[in-house]
Amino acid sequence: MKRSISADELRRMYLGFFEQRGHTVISGASLMPQNDPTVLFTTAGMHPLVPYLLGEPHPGGKRLCNVQKCIRTGDIDSVGDTSHLTFFEMLGNWSLGDYFKEEAIRWSYEFLTASECLDFKPDVIYVTVFEGNENAPPDTESVKIWRSLGIPESRILALPMHDNWWGPAGQTGPCGPDTEMFVDTGKPLCGAACRPGCGCGKFFEIWNDVFMQFEKTADGGYRQLKQHNVDTGMGVERTVAMLQGQSTVYDIEMFAPVMDALRTMTKQSAAMDAEQLTTAHRVIADHIRSAVFILGDDHGVKPGNLGQGYVLRRLIRRAVRYARGAGIPQGFGGRLAETLIDQIGATYPELDRNRKTIVSELNAEEEKFAGTLNRGMAELQKVVGNLKNHHQTLLSGRVAFKLYDTYGFPIEFTAEICSEQGLTVDHKGFEKEFKRHQDVSRKGADKIFKGGLADQSEQTTRLHTATHLLHQALRQVLGEHVQQKGSNITADRLRFDFSHPAKVTPEEQTQVEAVVNEQIKRKLPVTMKVGTVEEAVAEGAQALFGSRYDEQVKIYSIGDYSKEVCGGPHVDNTAKLGRFRIVKEEASSAGVRRIRAVIEPPE
Repeated sequence: MKRSISADELRRMYLGFFEQRGHTVISGASLMPQNDPTVLFTTAGMHPLVPYLLGEPHPGGKRLCNVQKCIRTGDIDSVGDTSHLTFFEMLGNWSLGDYFKEEAIRWSYEFLTASECLDFKPDVIYVTVFEGNENAPPDTESVKIWRSLGIPESRILALPMHDNWWGPAGQTGPCGPDTEMFVDTGKPLCGAACRPGCGCGKFFEIWNDVFMQFEKTADGGYRQLKQHNVDTGMGVERTVAMLQGQSTVYDIEMFAPVMDALRTMTKQSAAMDAEQLTTAHRVIADHIRSAVFILGDDHGVKPGNLGQGYVLRRLIRRAVRYARGAGIPQGFGGRLAETLIDQIGATYPELDRNRKTIVSELNAEEEKFAGTLNRGMAELQKVVGNLKNHHQTLLSGRVAFKLYDTYGFPIEFTAEICSEQGLTVDHKGFEKEFKRHQDVSRKGADKIFKGGLADQSEQTTRLHTATHLLHQALRQVLGEHVQQKGSNITADRLRFDFSHPAKVTPEEQTQVEAVVNEQIKRKLPVTMKVGTVEEAVAEGAQALFGSRYDEQVKIYSIGDYSKEVCGGPHVDNTAKLGRFRIVKEEASSAGVRRIRAVIEPPE
């Protein structure tokens, strides 16, 4: 019989298991990717480690493990089923050019089945492997390893790239075949084609070992990496659900306080039957949880109309929409946030530090959206009136989707109001519009644009080094109050946000440009050493995100001019940069300015 353990126990057990096997426990990264514009949020544990998977030495060594907060919105419309979440915790262990398939699979199997670990019975474990294609051969090695551990052929399935290949975090980068582990829940097969990966809930995926042997290139091809890596991911919520004998992630202790609070808040609503109400509670719980972690991140954002702020706004408003349908009174978001922070604040202290901001932003966005819902109701009543005036009885799918997309009206809500007026809704037309929207959303849900540090390109690396020079030049020209508040670097330009109370004048910009270009002309060497944050600060280095550093960090020095704690990559000499030029200076937010700059060939 498997062990019924809590999320806290699972985290401790996992990290201890791999620490005993030579892994350094590193801290999880921010949900907001630093120095990487290829994605909006940290979507997997490997995402912050891309430079090291491509060959950069990591201060923690070649074996690492951690717990990583993740946000994924590509399947947001699936939230409410048994397993999909937009926020989740990922346990991961990595080999950076050290061990490979044999050790990774053997340790995964041991952690899953050993009595002192998770104690799953071997006969409930199913695995999948990559079947091969024109880009890479079938993963016969993983099959042999699984068979040697006692998994029979009948529970080893070879699947195509869509199922068993882990792509890069951005458009390019490290990737490779994977082997995935599933637990058979005991439910009956949903049909002849039912297998691990089927969405019916019989097979629950809980772990994924990725073998990063390849790098996807800008032309869409694949080439062998100079080092072979292992990147694994075990979802905390899904694993705990299986360990606690629960059929959904929403039934585990991590969700219990929030789900209980939602049931208490809910009033009877004719708009939803029992099944719809269950879905509504799950969506609200997930979306508010995601919003709490985004707002509570030390580099968190606020609801807005672009990028990360837009995703956050969408999550909150989607929760409000479901709450309205379930008869949950206004102000629920802040109350649920308090409940969640009380429960998990000890594990993630940044939530407690930012409690006031989290609650106030949730309440403000909920109140703002209430007005949008009222305007949507007015729009619907106008449409209903026009249909009646023209003796029509069918509201088109296009209009129904507009009400959904613009005003947040779920199709059930629109259909109920239309039914009261003797009208019907074109559900097929709505589904067609919805599917088109969904396809577009999935393609760009977590991406902004090509480029960024994830691809380690030569030009991006130059601009990253130039950002360090810019940071120090701003402190020299404007004052030591200047601190980095964010950066976004592509192969075309750098964007740098920093604290400063006023516009940077044209004269000051010219000064900053001159200072940076002077350091480039000096042909300063760029060197790196490993040390502690305390040692770095004592040496005068800028340590921008102190609460997020591991025990050992990289300290980059640019001659005698700049010293910062940073993950890299960098050029080895400023002579390789070219000419630095500021192209724009503007406000970013209250007390924060933004500079965009480029590197041009030397004159």
